[in-house]
Amino acid sequence: MLLRINPDNIDDRLLAQVVNCLKKGGVIIYPTDTVYTLGCDLTHREAYEKVCKLKDIKPNKANFSIVCYDLSHITDFTTNVPTPVYKMMKRNLPGPYTFILNGNQHLSKIYGYNKKTVGIRVPDNNIARAIVDALGAPILSASIKIDDTVLEYMCEPEEIYEAYEDLVDIVIDGGPGGTVASTIIDYTGSEPVVVREGAGSTTL
Repeated sequence: MLLRINPDNIDDRLLAQVVNCLKKGGVIIYPTDTVYTLGCDLTHREAYEKVCKLKDIKPNKANFSIVCYDLSHITDFTTNVPTPVYKMMKRNLPGPYTFILNGNQHLSKIYGYNKKTVGIRVPDNNIARAIVDALGAPILSASIKIDDTVLEYMCEPEEIYEAYEDLVDIVIDGGPGGTVASTIIDYTGSEPVVVREGAGSTTL
């Protein structure tokens, strides 16, 4: 199903349709402030495994990000976030970043295996944040590419729908997406490490 949602005037009925789909274990494709991405209810095991299958990744090897509405969710999944790191995140989020942090035991309960780190995203996109807000919980994020052998992302919703209509439950058309993914910075060590240079500046 292709749902057209205006990011500047979100239709509550369409939003409810997306949330209902997620609660039932559905998989969606939705826009962020960078690229379009696969998503599901983080706590729904079967949906998570379906995303892994779409990405051709074993569930215990996946390193997907968690999309939050704001930073109030991060204590559910992280531990020992230094105050300077938290303040830096607060300054730069919502924004085109994925911050890798040390995970807590709650992650293992969700994923079903020992997971020590987690990628946190708070995208500057009204649709993505509205979904999380309406669901009442963070959702999973796994970016889509035309071909995993090249760093090229699909950005036109109708083209995405043509490619994924038989693979996911809903594709949200929130307008053209970006072609540059988020910047990933690892804060699990003593010094930050830039894992991927993307849409966000690496000088924070």
